[in-house]
This record gives sequence, C-alpha cells and structure tokens, in this order.
Amino acid sequence: MRFSILAMGLSCAMGSVSAQAASHQDIQKAVEQQQQPLLQTLETLVNVDSGTGYSTGLSDVEALLTKHLKALGAEVETYPAKTYGGNTLVGRLQGDGDRNIMLMIHYDTVFNEGAAKQRPFHIEDGRAYGPGVGDAKGGVAVILHSLEALKSLDFDDYGQVTVVFNPDEEKGSPGSHDLIHKLSADQDAVLVFEPTFADEGVDAVTVVTKGINYAFLEVKGRASHAGGAPEKGRNAIMELSHQLLQLDELGDPDKKTTLNWTVVEGGTKRNIIPEHATAEGDMRYFDSGEYERVLNEAQKITEHQRVEGTEVEFRLEKGRPPLPANPESQMLAEQAQKIYQELGLNLQAVEIGGGTDAAYAYHADADGPAVLESLGLVGGRYHSDEEFVLTDSVVPRLYLTTRMIMELSHEASRD
Repeated sequence: MRFSILAMGLSCAMGSVSAQAASHQDIQKAVEQQQQPLLQTLETLVNVDSGTGYSTGLSDVEALLTKHLKALGAEVETYPAKTYGGNTLVGRLQGDGDRNIMLMIHYDTVFNEGAAKQRPFHIEDGRAYGPGVGDAKGGVAVILHSLEALKSLDFDDYGQVTVVFNPDEEKGSPGSHDLIHKLSADQDAVLVFEPTFADEGVDAVTVVTKGINYAFLEVKGRASHAGGAPEKGRNAIMELSHQLLQLDELGDPDKKTTLNWTVVEGGTKRNIIPEHATAEGDMRYFDSGEYERVLNEAQKITEHQRVEGTEVEFRLEKGRPPLPANPESQMLAEQAQKIYQELGLNLQAVEIGGGTDAAYAYHADADGPAVLESLGLVGGRYHSDEEFVLTDSVVPRLYLTTRMIMELSHEASRD
C-alpha cells in the first residue's frame, strides 16, 4: 500500500508542479537570490560554538533559529533534550494543501568551546570552512533558505511543513529521538539535511544508513605489588588484552558488520598490578539481527579466560537503529535525481556506514513516512579541523529542496 501510493504520487508530480506553481526558471531565480543570504546565515551559525552539551552556545543558536523560523511565519515550540541539555525546536508552517512534510537536522557539533574563535568561518578557493560548517549547520541553512525561497514564490500548497532542529545528535540524540519518532509518524515525507556522505565532494543523497551499537568490556582482577608479589595479583590489563584479541573477529564482512575497539583504560601506577581495565567499542550494522548475534557470541567467547581469577563482563548497548533499504527512500532518491537533471547535474544515491537521525524518522511497520537523508551541502572531512562545504553546491541544494517540497506537496496523500 505504502509503495503504490508513493509511486502514484511520483508519477504525476513532475507534470503537476509546472502547471500549479512557478516555472523551473522562476524557482532557480528564487534560490539564486538566496545564495548570499544562506552564506551569511551559515557564517553566523558557524561562528557560534554549539558543541553537544555546551548550553551557552546551544542557547545562542536556538535564539537565532527561533527568530528566523518566526520571521518565516512558523509557530515555534521547544522541547528540552534532558540528557545533554539544549532544546529541540519544532517550527510549523501551515499551508493550503493536505501533505505533511518534515525537514530535520541537528544544530549541535562535535567541537569544543573556543573552536569557532580559533577557526572562524571563511571561504577559500570555493570551499567554506569552520567548525560544523557541513555537519550540520550547512543543512540548517539549506532548510531556512529553501523556506525563504518558497515564501518569495508565494508557495504554500503543502498542508504543513514541520521543521525540527535538535541539539544532541552528535551524542546519539538521547533527548530528542523519541520526539523525532513521534513527530515523523504523521508525515508523508521526511527530508533530513546531513551533508553528503559519499566520497569527498561528491554530490549524493543517502538511502541506507547503518545502525550503531556500543560495546563495553570490563575486567576485574586483583591488585598487588608489581615487584614484591606480582604472583598474588590478577592482572586485569593482561586479561583485557586477551579478550580483545579473542573478540576481534566479531564483525561480519559479508553483512558489512563492524566492531572496532576504540577506547582502552587500565591501571593506576607502574608498580601496581592493575585490578581493573575497560575497553569501549563501536559497532555498525545493516542487519538488525546482528545485535543478538554479536552479544551471544561475545558472551560465549569471554568465558575463555587467560588470567585465572579475573572476572570479565561484555555489554552491548543499542544506539541508533539502521535506516534499512526500502522502496520509499529509493523512490525519493530517484525523484531527487530527476530534479538535479533539470540543472544538468548528476546525483548519486548511496549507502553509508554512519548512523543518523533519519533512522528515528523511519517507521518499519507503518505506511509512512518516506525518508531521504543527506540533503545538506556537499562537502567532506567532517569532524575535523579541515571540515568544508563547496560553495558551488549552495544553489543546487536549495533548488533540490525547494522543488522536492513543491512536488511532495502535489502528490496524492497516503491513507
């Protein structure tokens, strides 16, 4: 049912937009007029530190976003994201149609306080730089200025456009994912504005993302003098090392499941046999059944110990689920590719190893919504001091989002 309704809408959408709304040339002109304002907005946002949990910066960005949304005519509500602080902003624009469309992205970054002062927004050789310029303040700016373009075109044929800006995505969205899932349930389509995640600088949207789980390994031993009585100790670091080597094969290349150990801690002083050691790992997967497989296999493996008298515990905590391959996301991607062709440009549809909030918007057991990821700016080197976006991607990405909203507004509503 869900597939057939979307297919029917897409088949008639391309012809309906030209007849019912502005021409493609009018739309392109409108988004071109938003290029410089978008870059100005992006500069303002990037130059405010808003690392996850940094309440001062998050509050400052929230105020900027609230002001902009209200200027667009949106009614804005705030919902506290309690784990790390900050608020999730929900702005709603009412239209004259009956299609509900959600535009979503986060406004927190991975960067610490002071990063914006050290590396302020700047443009060099066609690239804009600065902390969070791509991931994901570029996406914030694309949403705001696509809506500005629609406003300039007097387009309001949608039923409701819901804008969601959350402050904790970089830590897994613990304080916002329930709200995202709830809000998305009433939508016909959800467009998510992370930057492109294909090869660096490659224009793409994302149709499949991996899920994320968090692995924890803890070993308890017994402390003793490393020189005077080492035999009385139970070396937790040695046992932890043994377990890490045993657990190294938990991934599954055929299913593209990975488990990488990334943090190790243990010991207190050089002359004390360590009584405690821990490790943390990052698990990525497409197949939802991999959680149980990895957990069960790891618990069996850790029963085999090298250092007698130590205690070993393996835990696996669920993070973001995957956005699985599905026909609705694929059809939205094909729709986006046709729009890009109007500009004489090619657009890839890719799978990525990272997890995003798009997975929280997807409802596996329901008739909707259709979800498409990575409508933000084209860039690369995210989470690094060299993070960038291509300034030449601003107009195409504004055009894509503006046209997507128009087409989705004219499709047949789902039951």
